[in-house]
Amino acid sequence: MNVHLINPSTVSFGAAVITPRWQYVLAGATPKTFGDPILVDETLFQIDPARIQPGDAVGIGIHTANALRGYEIGKLARERGAYVIFGGIHATLYPEEARELGGAHAVVKGDGDVVWARVLTDCHAGTPQPLYLGGQIEARDFVQARWDLIPRDRYMWASVQTVRGCPKHCSFCSVWRTDGQRPRQRSSDVVIEEIVQLRRLGFRFIALADDNFYPVTITDLRLATQQNNTARLNELKALRAERFELMERLSKLPDDMVLFTQITMEAAEDVEFLSAMKAARIKGALVGVESVTPAGLKDVYKDFNLAGADLIERLKTFRRHGVHVLGSFIFGLPSDRPETFDATAAAAQQADVTFAQFVTLSPYPGTVDFNRWEKGLGANPPTIAGIPLTRRWLIPQALRPKLYWDHPVMSAEEIRSRTQQVWDNFYSFTSIWKRSRFIKSSRGRLAFLLISKIYRQMYADTGIATDSARVSRSGRWVRLLGRPCRHLFAGRPMPNLQVPA
Repeated sequence: MNVHLINPSTVSFGAAVITPRWQYVLAGATPKTFGDPILVDETLFQIDPARIQPGDAVGIGIHTANALRGYEIGKLARERGAYVIFGGIHATLYPEEARELGGAHAVVKGDGDVVWARVLTDCHAGTPQPLYLGGQIEARDFVQARWDLIPRDRYMWASVQTVRGCPKHCSFCSVWRTDGQRPRQRSSDVVIEEIVQLRRLGFRFIALADDNFYPVTITDLRLATQQNNTARLNELKALRAERFELMERLSKLPDDMVLFTQITMEAAEDVEFLSAMKAARIKGALVGVESVTPAGLKDVYKDFNLAGADLIERLKTFRRHGVHVLGSFIFGLPSDRPETFDATAAAAQQADVTFAQFVTLSPYPGTVDFNRWEKGLGANPPTIAGIPLTRRWLIPQALRPKLYWDHPVMSAEEIRSRTQQVWDNFYSFTSIWKRSRFIKSSRGRLAFLLISKIYRQMYADTGIATDSARVSRSGRWVRLLGRPCRHLFAGRPMPNLQVPA
């Protein structure tokens, strides 16, 4: 029995920015008796159905955006006589859908690290169970990724996870519901070992693929102190100490390494933490800004963020401490008005945000927003191509609406076009080159220009494209730029690199 692990995508670029980590984790969880899994990442190249044989086990990881393509692959694999297993956030939320539409013999809900071996053993015996409960395992049980299987010439960034779970409860995010609000932090030993393994292979750029790298805030510590909650305070201090221990060890890695992560805006209050990030070469972070107005932040249950001039100052704090920000902004909130787009673009420029993404408000399953939206549409929601709007991910891509909420003052097309204009302006050649001034070398500035253009093509056009032709054009751009850009990120392999103490 061969084991296949497939990351679905409708668009293949030949090269990719970040590795799909789950594939390499499940490869590590695959018992040696089954041999090395066959990994297919469709953002690189499409699956070859002929490689799937009767009796094989095919694992497919899906999130909402690629669920429809995943179901196509699942049905194809089942028709070829293979056992089909679905996992990932979307399958965790909709296991019945994976069976009905994706041909799944089995669905794994939650973490797959531990339960995956049992799934394969059952498939080998011809007795797969319909549902496996992976749950939320402890950090000590997280499986090390099999990075020895990675194609070194395809990815710009590798990915390592240090913590699962996020204590926040943002209305548009499902992580705190699927991964939990209790941070489950891996020990610094296993994290450093994994990063060193990747640097030995030549990867200089590492994404710390965490739900929230900053799980303990200054406010959390202050509240626990004010409440005289000694047990809670000690727990928070221990988590915080582990973060600093990890960053201290990261600082001992080779000087040419660059790390990137995801944190909340509150980290800007914590100068000690930002300084430790700089020393650890965590040079960038995705920060969920979401909105530049107080009303917009209230819309998404993110009142702990700041707005206006205070927001700009807080974002600049990251930059002053050597941490570049990928700011994430949401358009289409009920409180948004036509002038919000220009205000958001201006704030991103004034705050020295290095990268930015501008997304339209979309109801994702498992979120507060989705539940509210689904309830509002009632028992008989509108349909497109016979598919209820509340199952929007099943609607063919070309027919999907660009906005799912009725806005008080703007049409969906106005929001789409204004959002696209913000993308176009922020990622114009002039704007990108101006932002690259912090880079000293010409090679570095060229890399920044290329990655900025690739990012814009991969996420702006494909995310809110008006037609399939634009998506296809974006794919050609990325295929053209991706391979040469990857060489700018690659480092010389360091096979003898030792794990720092």
